[in-house]
Amino acid sequence: MIELIAEQPQDRWEVEALYDLCFAPGREALSSYRLRDDIPPVQGLSQVARDELEILAGAIRFWPVHVGEVDALLLGPVAVHPTHQGEGLGGSLIRDSLAKAESSGWARVLLVGDAPYYRRFGFERLAGVEMPPPTNPARVLGFALQPGAWDGVFGMVRRWQG
Repeated sequence: MIELIAEQPQDRWEVEALYDLCFAPGREALSSYRLRDDIPPVQGLSQVARDELEILAGAIRFWPVHVGEVDALLLGPVAVHPTHQGEGLGGSLIRDSLAKAESSGWARVLLVGDAPYYRRFGFERLAGVEMPPPTNPARVLGFALQPGAWDGVFGMVRRWQG
């Protein structure tokens, strides 16, 4: 049995080790990491998945950002330990955390990812929303937690300024 729980500060190094295992070396050189530098993940939305032995099976994080004149959540990374891949855990983390984000009053979520994978959760390409370079514009995807939340939103994604 897997339990999804809010990430705690003491989980940080274990989650980072999971990301190192699941992603290519140099992941922190991506432009999305510049938006995260020295900004803590959003508490309560960033989650870990632990098995019955309390071993980390997956993790998802959210970061606050600004897009043009509005606030948004930047989803990512989301990772599942190789021993649990194919079990639907990544989807569970995404769906559960999006529901928590909606109930927390956030209006919109964006990510940089593969449209065919994230489309099943309701993410769509965001035209007019620009991630810092180098980012492929076709990989900038958004999800409206509130109807019309992305309507008329455009501009550069910028670091959170409280």
